[in-house]
Amino acid sequence: MDDGTARTEGLRERKKRQTRQRISDVATGLFMERGFDAVTIAEIAEAAEVSVNTVYNYFPAKEDLFFDRQEEMVQGLSRAIRARRPGESAARAVLDALRRQLEERSAEALRPGFQRFMKVIQDSPALTARILTMQELTCRAVTATLREETGAGPDDPLPPAIASQLAWVSSAVLNSTLRQAAAGAGPDEVARHGLATLDVIESLLGERTLNYAVKNTP
Repeated sequence: MDDGTARTEGLRERKKRQTRQRISDVATGLFMERGFDAVTIAEIAEAAEVSVNTVYNYFPAKEDLFFDRQEEMVQGLSRAIRARRPGESAARAVLDALRRQLEERSAEALRPGFQRFMKVIQDSPALTARILTMQELTCRAVTATLREETGAGPDDPLPPAIASQLAWVSSAVLNSTLRQAAAGAGPDEVARHGLATLDVIESLLGERTLNYAVKNTP
């Protein structure tokens, strides 16, 4: 491939990314303003100055426009597990990642506008159903990661059992911080409550869970 072709493909891919981001930004603004169910794909296309077909080319389902970072969210726990330090277990890696997000105020629930984001989800049966789907996809992703990291066979029941517990930990911490934020607590108070909740949850996990999939020391 010559340099001219490479530059052309680079420009084409950049334009696609920009178009996708513009559609996503426009859709998010409309959803936040009017609610998910009240906005049509045709309205999004018109506001983004693209065709309806173009919207569907980038986002096959309307829910994909709202959860444009779905894959990143689904893979979050798996990334933490893969990045664990030598001598660290999968559960410790997840707990540490959640604790770090709260301490650094980078957790989703502490971001500006997240309460409104959750309100839009709660008001839409379609988005609520997608959340459940994402939770299941997260469990599957963590299960696959644990099988890969431990060499467990496809019939070993332990990876999905551990994955379900780790997904529950993440969900419980998120729900705890959301309740505090909805009650009017500020970011620091929400973070403190989230950290306290995480400590309680950690104390409930058994040793087998806490010590599963320890990364080998080189």
